[in-house]
Amino acid sequence: MLQENYPNLKANENFLSLQDELAGTENRISVARTRYNAAVRDLNAYVRSFFGSFFARRAGVAEAEYFEAPKEETTTAPVVDFGK
Repeated sequence: MLQENYPNLKANENFLSLQDELAGTENRISVARTRYNAAVRDLNAYVRSFFGSFFARRAGVAEAEYFEAPKEETTTAPVVDFGK
């Protein structure tokens, strides 16, 4: 019998690991954006309340804006360069 020996390729495992890392990073960014927007919602509600408006004005705190990613960043996938 003729048997061919192929090298054990590790590139596939590394690429799958990279894909998992990219997906995890995107998920962490999404969670952080959600938490930030929740904190902004709570702050804005407090600033609009009767007591909150009194204390916020004295402390110089104003309503904050929600974070929204630009449209072009949410519709295109990130580019990973495997160059030198």
